[in-house]
Amino acid sequence: MRPFYPYAHKAITGCKPLLVVTILACLTLTSLVGCGIPDLCCVDPTPYVPGDYGVEPNSVNVAEVGVYDFFNDPALAQLIAEGLASNQELKIRNQEVQLALNEITARRGAYLPFVSVGADGGFERTSKWTPLGAAEDQLFTPNGGEFPDPLPNVGLTANLFWRVDIWRELRNARDAASQRYAEAVEIRDYYVTRLVAEIAENYYELTALDQRLVYLNQTIDIQKQSLEVAKAQKEAARGTELPVQRFLAEVRKNESQRLIVQQDIIEAENKINFLVGRYPQPVARGAWEFIQLDSKMLGVGAPAELLQNRRDIRAAERELAASGLDVLVARAQFFPSLDIRASVGYEAFNPRYLFDPGAFIASTAGELVAPLINKKAIQAEYRSANARQIQAVYDYQRTVLNAYTEVVNQVSKAHNYRKSVEIKQSQVVALEQSVDVATNLFQNARSEYVDVLFSQRDLLEARIDMIETKQQQLSAIVKAYQALGGGYLLTNSGLTYKDIRCLDTPYLPGEFIDVPVVNESEENFGVQEENLPPLPSEVDLSPTPLGSAK
Repeated sequence: MRPFYPYAHKAITGCKPLLVVTILACLTLTSLVGCGIPDLCCVDPTPYVPGDYGVEPNSVNVAEVGVYDFFNDPALAQLIAEGLASNQELKIRNQEVQLALNEITARRGAYLPFVSVGADGGFERTSKWTPLGAAEDQLFTPNGGEFPDPLPNVGLTANLFWRVDIWRELRNARDAASQRYAEAVEIRDYYVTRLVAEIAENYYELTALDQRLVYLNQTIDIQKQSLEVAKAQKEAARGTELPVQRFLAEVRKNESQRLIVQQDIIEAENKINFLVGRYPQPVARGAWEFIQLDSKMLGVGAPAELLQNRRDIRAAERELAASGLDVLVARAQFFPSLDIRASVGYEAFNPRYLFDPGAFIASTAGELVAPLINKKAIQAEYRSANARQIQAVYDYQRTVLNAYTEVVNQVSKAHNYRKSVEIKQSQVVALEQSVDVATNLFQNARSEYVDVLFSQRDLLEARIDMIETKQQQLSAIVKAYQALGGGYLLTNSGLTYKDIRCLDTPYLPGEFIDVPVVNESEENFGVQEENLPPLPSEVDLSPTPLGSAK
């Protein structure tokens, strides 16, 4: 332990020429190290977002409509509520948010002084045939006694270490962690919208399979009736064995197809069960004919609203902000860092003298260090931070472009498929009438069995095709709703996932819940996580090297 001279600081502060020289040396050192900062690259310009989606403009944005109000299906609402409460991947996303929140706490503590306390003890014996040992042999304790040999030593100290954040390196790192925490929240919320859309898509696929099974059963019943007619005509010598076998083959084909559809229903149910976080079981659902979802409900609003409503765009914006702060952190490595160390405590060769005033020790020191030669690693990290920032810019542009494209594709698909469904409905009506006509003619021996067989086959194919087209239309509506940013707002009254995620039971439409008020202690554990930090200014997002340092 170095000796402490209580009046040394007065001599130093009183030496004004030495202080001036020290300041000049620091400024010169800062200027020299600043000359090694490389230039930053810039990004290519990107086209502006178009003012519309190429469809009829609509001032109402469907993203502002709550999930329960948009789908208006109690069975689907129940499944969505269970999914938001029990989906395992969503729970994983919540923990990723907690990890990002913990990183803020760690970064926040980095720029504050570190204080530690410790106790130490040991002994030392110095050779008397050395200058230090010969001198110690002539020393006496303050009370006149001899020092023991070997010499014990015990101490109790409090130590302080503080890296002074001159260039905001540590605070920028904290702000970058705050932006990545906000990014984790936005990514989690974007998954919420995708989970809602995926549950709805599989729900409509399941109801479509139910309706397909209904049509198969109806067709099998009609074909069995035709089979009985063919058998009766054969027995009456008015027909042959050929119609009997052809109708029988058609019945067996559709019965086989029915088993395949039943298996598809089981798998579709289990897709939904997996999304809502439960083991395979029957899924309650409504009837196909009561689905009221229509593409006319899609209000697209203005493309600029995607920047606010799409959670993936907001996450990319947060990453862009964090990468800009990372550049500032990397640039600070070129400049001097100031470390302050201090310690106070007691030290003695015998524990009974440990708290004697004469055993008091203290020390303080400051260290100013800057890179001067061989700064390749720092320059490489600075360029890497710049490259990651440029990546974040392009990722943001790509995310906006992808969101706009998704909206255009799904909205146009929803409208075109709606028109296709209307045409197919007319086709099905015509084929239903043709089946009735062909069946009556065949039963009265005024038509061939082939006419009945083909008309029944065409009707079934047209019905299945209509179901698949309608299912594609519903899927496009769901995807357009999610592409526009819908799926996070649960009700039109403003209830969101953050209001219900801590509930023990899933929230269902029509229930009233008290959103818990988070106190300060709960905030430290990440409960009130949606109080997101603001975005940095454009200066922070696009740092440039110091021109005056060159």
